[in-house]
Amino acid sequence: MSSVRSRVIVIGGGHAGIEAAAASARLGVETTLVTLRKDGIGQMSCNPAIGGLGKGQLVKEVDALGGLMGRIIDRTGIQFRTLNSSKGPAVRATRAQADRDLYKNYARECIEAQPNLTVVESEVQSIRANAGRVTGVVLKNGIVLECEAVVLTTGTFLRGLMHTGAQQTCGGRNGDVASNALSDSLRELGFTLGRLKTGTPPRIRRSSIDFSGLEEQPGEVPARPFSMMTDAIRQKQVSCWISNTSEEIHDIIRSNRERSPMFNGQIKSGGPRYCPSIEDKVFRFADKLSHHIFLEPEGYESDIVYPNGISTSLPSDVQDAFVRKIKGLEHCEILQYGYAVEYDFVDPRNLKPSLETKDVQHLFFAGQINGTSGYEEAAAQGIIAGANAAFAVLGQQPLVLNRGQAYIGVMIDDLVTLGVDEPYRMFTSRAEYRLILREDNACFRLSPLAIERGLLSADQKSYFEKRSEQFDRVQKWVSQYRIKPTEETNAWLAALGSAPLRDSITVETLTRRPELTLDTILARFPYSDELPYDLQCALEIDLKFRGYLDRQDEEIRKLKKNEDELIPADFSYDSVPGFRVEAREKLKKFRPYSIGQAMRIPGITPSCVSLLAVFLKRHRSAVGQAAAS
Repeated sequence: MSSVRSRVIVIGGGHAGIEAAAASARLGVETTLVTLRKDGIGQMSCNPAIGGLGKGQLVKEVDALGGLMGRIIDRTGIQFRTLNSSKGPAVRATRAQADRDLYKNYARECIEAQPNLTVVESEVQSIRANAGRVTGVVLKNGIVLECEAVVLTTGTFLRGLMHTGAQQTCGGRNGDVASNALSDSLRELGFTLGRLKTGTPPRIRRSSIDFSGLEEQPGEVPARPFSMMTDAIRQKQVSCWISNTSEEIHDIIRSNRERSPMFNGQIKSGGPRYCPSIEDKVFRFADKLSHHIFLEPEGYESDIVYPNGISTSLPSDVQDAFVRKIKGLEHCEILQYGYAVEYDFVDPRNLKPSLETKDVQHLFFAGQINGTSGYEEAAAQGIIAGANAAFAVLGQQPLVLNRGQAYIGVMIDDLVTLGVDEPYRMFTSRAEYRLILREDNACFRLSPLAIERGLLSADQKSYFEKRSEQFDRVQKWVSQYRIKPTEETNAWLAALGSAPLRDSITVETLTRRPELTLDTILARFPYSDELPYDLQCALEIDLKFRGYLDRQDEEIRKLKKNEDELIPADFSYDSVPGFRVEAREKLKKFRPYSIGQAMRIPGITPSCVSLLAVFLKRHRSAVGQAAAS
C-alpha cells in the first residue's frame, strides 16, 4: 500500500466535516478532508434552510468561534426571518432559506480556499489505531492516510438504508452509497452502535404548483445577517407559501397504515420526536384536523420546492394520492419521492466533552454519528471536534464550553452526560441560562475565547474588535447622556403612556421603563455614532434585564466552579468508601469529566457528589505530596 501523511484527517464533507476541517486548518495544522464526492461538500440533504429556534443561536456561536456556516448562509440565503419576534429576547431566533446549489458551491469554495487543507475524494474503509491511539485511515483504494488525529463526521451514511414503502435502498441519502465497512471498523475498535432514523419529504416541481390560493410568507426587510462579518444582506428575497393538510389527506394516510414502514415493523429505529413524519402527525395527533405545510423554494433559479411538514416513507403511490389533495398541489409533479433513512450512530456517552472518544485517543466524533439531527447541531459539534483534534496534535488543552457559555456547551453536555434515544435537536428550552445565551451577544460571549485559542482569522478578529469598540462607546453614552425634564420631553413621554420626568435622568435609566423601547428613545435623542441593529438589541436587553442577568451570572459562576473541578481519567471510584453500589457503577461507566458533569448524571445524588468532592481533594493532595517528594 502507498502511504500519505496528514496531521488531522476529517472524514465526511457535510456541515460537521466542513467546520471541523476548516477549524483544524485555521489553527495551522495540516488537515485532510476525505469525502465521497467533492461536489457533495456542503450538500443540504434535507430542508434548504439554516437556523431556527435554538438552531439560530448555534449558528451565531459557530460564527463567533470563527466558523463558516453564518457567512455561507448570509451569502446564499434567499429569505431571512426572525422567529418569535413578539416574544422575549431569550427565545428569538433567526432562520434563513438557502439557495441549495449556491450554498453548496460557496461551501466548497471556502473549503478549497482554506490554507493547510487538502480535499481527497474517496471512501474511508477503516480507522487504524495502535495501543489505544489513532494512527490513520485506510481508503477504499487501499491507500493509507497516516495521521495523528481523526474527526469522524459520517452523517446518515453508516449502514444507511432508505425506505419508501416496501422499497429499501442502501444509501445515506438519495444518490449516494452507504458506508458499511466503516461501521464494521468502529465495532472492531470496540464501539457499540445503535440505529436511528430521519426522513425527508417528496420534492415538487415549482412550475406545477398553483400558488394563487395560498398564504404568502415574505422575507423580513431589512434582513438580519447571521455572521458578524456581514454588514448587510443585499440579495433579493423570495417568498415561501403556506398550505395545509386536511381530513381527506389524513384518511388516505390512515387507510395505508399497514404499508407504512414506520408502523408495519419494517423500520425498527427511533425517529425525531420534534420533527415527525406526516404519518406520525396523523396518528399521534389524531385530534388535529390539519397541519401546516411550508412550501420552500430551493433557489432563485431552481424549479424545485421543498414541502416542509410532510416528511414521509409511505409508498410512492400513496404519496401521489395524498400530495395531490393538498391545496395548490392538485396538479403538481413529484420530482423525487420522500423517504426515511436508518443509519448507525455511537452512544455519545462514549465521548469526553471535547468530543474525543474515551477509549481511542485522538479519535473525535461530530454530527449525526453522535445521535443529533440538523445541520446546525452538526456544524457546532464539528467546529469543537476539529479544533480539539488540532489542539490534541499541538499538545494544547482542549476547548470545552460549559452550559453557561454557549448553546454548544448545553448540547454537548446533554449528549455526553445523558446520551440519546432519538435524534437530538436543540431547543431554547434546553438551556438553563437562555437569557444570557442569546443570538445578539454570541460574539461577546465566545469571540474573546476564540481569539485566545487562535480560532479567528486576522479579519475576523478585526471585525470583532470593531464591534466591541462600538458597543463600549454606546454603553458609555447611555450611562452618561442625561435627558432633562423639559415641557417637550414630558409631553413626548405622556403620549407614550410614560410618567413625566422630575429630574434629569440618563438614557440607561429611561430605557428600563417597560413601556419604552431603546429604538423609541434613540429616535428622540439620537446617538451620533454608528450602531448596528443587533448591538442595539443586545444593549436594550442588557439594560432592561440587568437584574435577571446578574442572577444568572452568579449561577454561572457557581457552575464554572464545579466544571473547573476536574476528575482525573484514572481516578479510582473503588477507593471511595460509602458509595452506593449503583452510584459507584454509574461513575465507573460514565467516567465524568468534572464534578459538574458528575452532578448531572441521572441517579447521582448530592450526598454522593459531596463525598466524591472530599475524596477528590484528598487525591489531589496526595498526588501533590508525591510530586513534591
